[in-house]
Amino acid sequence: MNWKNAIRLLVLAIIWQAGSAFAATDFDLVVSKDGDGDFTTVQEAIDAVPDFRKNTTTIFIKNGVYKEKLILPASKNQVTFIGESVENTIITNDDYASKLNRFGEEMGTTGSSGFFVFGHDFTAENITFENSAGPVGQAVAVRVDGDRAFFSNCRFLGFQDTLYPHGENSRQYYKNCYIEGTVDFIFGWSTAVFEDCEIFCKSAGYVTAASTLEATPFGFVFFRCKVTGSAPARSVYLGRPWRPFAKTAFIECELGDIIKEEGWHNWGKEDAEKTATYVEYKNAGAGATPEKRVPWSLQVTKKERANYSLENIFDGWIPGEPVNIESK
Repeated sequence: MNWKNAIRLLVLAIIWQAGSAFAATDFDLVVSKDGDGDFTTVQEAIDAVPDFRKNTTTIFIKNGVYKEKLILPASKNQVTFIGESVENTIITNDDYASKLNRFGEEMGTTGSSGFFVFGHDFTAENITFENSAGPVGQAVAVRVDGDRAFFSNCRFLGFQDTLYPHGENSRQYYKNCYIEGTVDFIFGWSTAVFEDCEIFCKSAGYVTAASTLEATPFGFVFFRCKVTGSAPARSVYLGRPWRPFAKTAFIECELGDIIKEEGWHNWGKEDAEKTATYVEYKNAGAGATPEKRVPWSLQVTKKERANYSLENIFDGWIPGEPVNIESK
């Protein structure tokens, strides 16, 4: 048995034991910093994926710290990353918004991103995505524009603006992930569901800053997530509206005492209180204080909560099921 097949069998066994949806997946490409794979960098593996391929390309990334600024272009669809272990497979970059590029210009929030996901049907499992710039203002770990993105058992590390679900028509699913930050560390236009995730607040601030379009029915939806952190008690808001029609829901989540009793902030925009949609349903924990929430937020009924199904939110997309590229 050659080394590549041995690695594949070992990792498949580990993933199977963890109950992964990818237990039957083979690896097309292997990335290893030690040189015992097909490539030593993740970007090389991305570049090797044929443009507009109609089948899934699965890339196994061995343990290591990969300091790269990655771009998955719109011509690379159905690409899957599987890390050897979430703790030790780390993709990192340290750009930040006020950092100057070679022309002496500030990079800006988008420019600070460590990984740009433009391709559709991207999947990642068992990988840490990090922006290691520190508390220097906006510093994005991952920006996602492609549709039907699926992250399972991944970590997103950073401070301000860690995770950027950017695409206006993008649907994204985060399952059993860990996301940390300080201010607006989950922000953007996309429709994104976070299920069974840990949301870790490192300091006083805001968890979300949605900029949902008026015509988009769902923005950020959190199901059974644990919101905790090292922030002081009563110092973190669940969200504030980056744009007027921001939509965010926390459903059956466990909210720690770091959450402010009022829950939500209007970002100094009184008009946004009439247009933003901030929803909660049966949250628990010291941070769940429905009777003290701002009056312009909603505690929905059981009947209203039924509207928040994955089928409704994702308009028919079922994360993890194969996609027929020919029909897209």
